[in-house]
Amino acid sequence: MFFRPVPGGVSARLRVTPRGGTDRIDGLARDAKGETHLKLRVSAVAEKGKANEAVLKLLAKAWGLPRSSLSISSGETGRNKAVTVSGDPDALAAKLEAWATRLGND
Repeated sequence: MFFRPVPGGVSARLRVTPRGGTDRIDGLARDAKGETHLKLRVSAVAEKGKANEAVLKLLAKAWGLPRSSLSISSGETGRNKAVTVSGDPDALAAKLEAWATRLGND
């Protein structure tokens, strides 16, 4: 799965394309190590945190969570990022797993 439980929430692995023309989630993919990540693109440019903020807003909307519960935990200046979602790890894992299942059926 593209996320894992961490103390106080879950951490999700992302691969982001800034200046991608639109804000959208492209699906799940695997990297060279075989680890799963969520691919997404945002129209914002990667300067002064604009793309990172667009990523957090897109994920909050897609996952039905408040924007304030999401933060970039690693990869602020790179395309590979980790986002931490604050909350109950078990409830968040169930929610994201259900969301990922629906994502695969779209």
